[in-house]
Amino acid sequence: MTEAAIIEHAATPTVAKSANVLAKGALVLLLLLALLYPDQGNLRDKAAGMRAVGYPLISFTLPVLWWTLWRERMSFPWLSDLLITITCFSDILGNRMDLYDTVVWFDDLMHFANTGLLAAAFILLTLPRDIGFGRVLERALAFGATAAIAWELAEFFAFVSKSTEREFAYADTLGDLSLGIAGAVVAAVVLHRSWQHGRLLDPEPLPPRLAV
Repeated sequence: MTEAAIIEHAATPTVAKSANVLAKGALVLLLLLALLYPDQGNLRDKAAGMRAVGYPLISFTLPVLWWTLWRERMSFPWLSDLLITITCFSDILGNRMDLYDTVVWFDDLMHFANTGLLAAAFILLTLPRDIGFGRVLERALAFGATAAIAWELAEFFAFVSKSTEREFAYADTLGDLSLGIAGAVVAAVVLHRSWQHGRLLDPEPLPPRLAV
C-alpha cells in the first residue's frame, strides 16, 4: 500500500473528530468569558491573562504543525489533538464551575489526569505501535515529569508566589508532581495494552526521518 493510501485509509472515530472541534470552540468561548468577566470565571489572581494566551497556543500548535509540515505524509492525529485540548478545556471549565475551590480533590484529579492525557498524546505522536512496554514507559515518564515540573514552575511564578497559600506550596508541589508522574505511568499502561489488543493504532507516527 502506498503512503497516500495509508493516509487516506487511516481511521479515526467520528466522535473523536466532533469532540475535538467542540472542545476547541468551547475552550475559546470560556477563555473569552473569563477575560471579560474574571469573577464569574473564578480566575481572578489566577493568571487569567496567561491562560488566555497559553491555552490557545497549546491547543492549536499541533494543527498548525500538521498543516505546515506533515499533512502530505500522515493523516491528522485527531485523538492526540483531542487529548491536548481536553487538558486546557478541563482546567478552564473547572475554574468556571468553581470546582477547584469547592471540591477538595479536584486539583489533584486535574494534575493526575491532565499530565496523563498529555503524556498519552505525546506517545501516540512519537512511538510506533509495536514497541515494547519499557520504551513506552520511558517516554511517558520523560514527558510526564517534564510537563509536571514546567506546570509547577509556571503556577508558582504566575500566582502562587503572590498568594497567601505560598507557605503550603512546597508540600502541594510535591503532591502535584507525584500525581502527574502517576498519571503518565497510567497512560503508558493503557496505551500499550490498547495497542496489544489492536486498538488506537491509527494514524502511525511519522518516522524520524520524516518528522521535519
